[in-house]
Amino acid sequence: MHAEPLRLMIYDRTCTGPKLRPGLSHAWWTGGVLYGRLLRRLHAWHGASSWAEALAWVAQVQPERPIAELQFWGHGKWGRAYIGRDLLDDGALLSNHPLHSSLAAIRARLSGPEALWWFRTCETFGATPGQHFAQHLTDFMGCRAAGHTYIIGGWQSGLHSLAPGEVPTWSPLEGLKNGPPEDPREALWSGRRAPNTIHCLSGQVPAGY
Repeated sequence: MHAEPLRLMIYDRTCTGPKLRPGLSHAWWTGGVLYGRLLRRLHAWHGASSWAEALAWVAQVQPERPIAELQFWGHGKWGRAYIGRDLLDDGALLSNHPLHSSLAAIRARLSGPEALWWFRTCETFGATPGQHFAQHLTDFMGCRAAGHTYIIGGWQSGLHSLAPGEVPTWSPLEGLKNGPPEDPREALWSGRRAPNTIHCLSGQVPAGY
């Protein structure tokens, strides 16, 4: 019998409050426990202090099992995702980048083109840089990717996904408050009536998003 493909989550563990008071990292850890232990949506989750650590964990966790879904909970900007100040963008897809080999190792474990990498981060798929990142990542990883165009919180707006070989169909103006799409400056906050909005407790990318 083949092992069930894994559903994994990584989060930024560096985002703590002043003097180690609870910060967003505590909320993301709590989300991992809720999604994993209570709702059974995740098989495993891990807090990392760098992208190298995060990707190495994903590449090595239960290596006999394929990966069906990977979520990242942390901070983002247009075309970027952060762990602390450590950046993941489409530069990591280049062969001479330090993260390239870990991304390739994860790619080899994906369950197929319907596997999903979901960036539950602010703005990562927004504006022109976000669209470029979405397209480059899906083509490199050979799987579907999802991300948001708005600043996210309890409500998470502007959720879109892209499959390998597809081009973005959402507007580069979506979620943008200030600046042109080629040089964005400020994003809008998510809201219940904003396009493609889900709640933070939603565990799936709706059909058509």
